[in-house]
Amino acid sequence: MPKRPYDLPPLSALSSFEAAARHESFKSAAQELNVTPAAISHQVKALEAELGQQLFHRHQRGVELSETGQMLQLTLQRGFEQISNVVTQLRQDSQTRAVTIGATTAVSSLWLTPRLARFWKRHGNIAVTQNVSDTDHAQTGCNLSIHYGDMTRDNGDCRPLFRDRIAALASPAFAAENPTETLANLAHLPLIHLNATDERWTDWRTWCTALDYDGPIGEGLRVNNYTIALQAAQDDMGVVLGWNALTAPLVQSGALVRLLPQDITAPLDFYIKTHASANERALLLRDWLLKETP
Repeated sequence: MPKRPYDLPPLSALSSFEAAARHESFKSAAQELNVTPAAISHQVKALEAELGQQLFHRHQRGVELSETGQMLQLTLQRGFEQISNVVTQLRQDSQTRAVTIGATTAVSSLWLTPRLARFWKRHGNIAVTQNVSDTDHAQTGCNLSIHYGDMTRDNGDCRPLFRDRIAALASPAFAAENPTETLANLAHLPLIHLNATDERWTDWRTWCTALDYDGPIGEGLRVNNYTIALQAAQDDMGVVLGWNALTAPLVQSGALVRLLPQDITAPLDFYIKTHASANERALLLRDWLLKETP
């Protein structure tokens, strides 16, 4: 057998001895290591046989470290403490190297996550964590965050991802049952309204007004989550406003279709913000996402 670089007894024996020495009890060491006291006793006896030294004095009341055992215990404790410190540092470094990016549920599920899947195929060594929130989040602890709004009113390093367009979408079955040629026709259909806490999201009245229609608009379903609104539309429940960049996979798959050719330009940008905590890996992800924009 090839000679090992370190002339040491088996680590299982050293670990068993260290626990037994620290507790001065084979039973307590066994509970800590989730083995039987007999297993601890066997490991210690094997270690004593290999060293040719007695490590414990055994009494009816228990065990007591010998002078040799005390010397070995002190050495092992110092070694294990150094190993523990290094492992702790490595874990902290790993968390520091991870990238945390904040986004809303809709942006995360419809736009960001598919792109992260492609990013990981090229940069599998970079761990990415998503912080998903549907409020206008401060994104505490994030390295990057994606927002919809006027980035000129934001602080820090903000870069535009895309300015979207908004169209009226429905399921193919709903579209077939409700042929629509004009805005007046569409406005009388069941509409899916998004009761978003963020008032910057374009609603049906704003969309219709931008297309020069000021007549009545239909009621229908009201939800407070854009992902749920899109699912309701796929379930034939009505017409939903679709941000093209977010709904492109649903349109391409045929899950949703346009009811009218008209659309409008979204009034605000989707942009990515770089926070002060961003490291080189975060900047790499940011630059990659900027290239992946529609």
